[in-house]
Amino acid sequence: MKKHDLHTHCINTDFQGSILVTNGSQIEFKQAYGLADRVHNISNSTHTRFGIASGCKLFTAIAILQLIEKGCFSLDSRLRDVLPLKHSHFHESITVHQLLTHTSGIPDYFDEEEMDDFEDLWKERPSYRMESPADFLPLFEQEPMKSTPGERFSYNNSGYVLLGLIIEAHTGITFSEYVETHIFESAGMEKSGYFRMDQLPDGTATGYIGLGDGLYKSNIYSLPVKGGPDGGAYTTTEDFHALLDSLFKHHLLTRESTDLILKPHVASGTGTFYGYGVWVIQDEGDDTPVYSLMGLDPGVSFRSVIIPEDDRMITVLSNCDDQAFSLMTFIRENGI
Repeated sequence: MKKHDLHTHCINTDFQGSILVTNGSQIEFKQAYGLADRVHNISNSTHTRFGIASGCKLFTAIAILQLIEKGCFSLDSRLRDVLPLKHSHFHESITVHQLLTHTSGIPDYFDEEEMDDFEDLWKERPSYRMESPADFLPLFEQEPMKSTPGERFSYNNSGYVLLGLIIEAHTGITFSEYVETHIFESAGMEKSGYFRMDQLPDGTATGYIGLGDGLYKSNIYSLPVKGGPDGGAYTTTEDFHALLDSLFKHHLLTRESTDLILKPHVASGTGTFYGYGVWVIQDEGDDTPVYSLMGLDPGVSFRSVIIPEDDRMITVLSNCDDQAFSLMTFIRENGI
């Protein structure tokens, strides 16, 4: 596929967002489309910040491995030993590793196996009060376990909330402060941050939810007011590639810890595995894995694919539902 074909596809499908494709240090495609602000008719640019939803789980995993490198705890440390919780019904044997790999079996405040729309979660709960990881605890700590720890993979947002609380407990600062200082600043991610949705800085795209017939509404009442360890940070395509570059060059973690992030720890489907905060796509007998990150919230869609064999990274950010997913499929099926 030629670059012109990708550009034409974005125009024809009314894509709203930003795309960056790199091959090593070379930029193969860099373009933005659509509107960051429909009220004031402000266009998206290649420097626009977008929400990335669950793509943030990689930040949390990196932070946990950094603290492990400092000797704060280990992957085998039990949740009860690293984060005392007075009122939970969580199994005593849950480990940090199980939280990272979605195998802890704890109840999820947004169970994607049973619930369809994240927006529905905030119809009876004021999203503007969800400002920190601790604010999410009442949503799940009294619920029964879903399964025995280590029994099976079940994607779990609550597990990453607990990881964020562990980070706060062992650093004495907020989760967002830790990530912004020890990951974003270290990786040179100058435009990225955990911004409040009611205080978004200039150059940040508003998320939009399609209502049909060309109508949209913003997602300000559809998500927690501030992101946390399971999702909700804002970044640019360039910043996210800076993060990936820093990770793969071992600037954020040792080689051993980086390998643990990227290791296919648990199967989540045929040829699909989960590492720590990252999906690993690897067919049986294939020695060349592909790494994938993704996020989907009301008014937010994000995909990033890393192909080490070709030294290629592809990141798609969008401020509309699902658009990043369909566009990434088009790119992967047609090449560039």
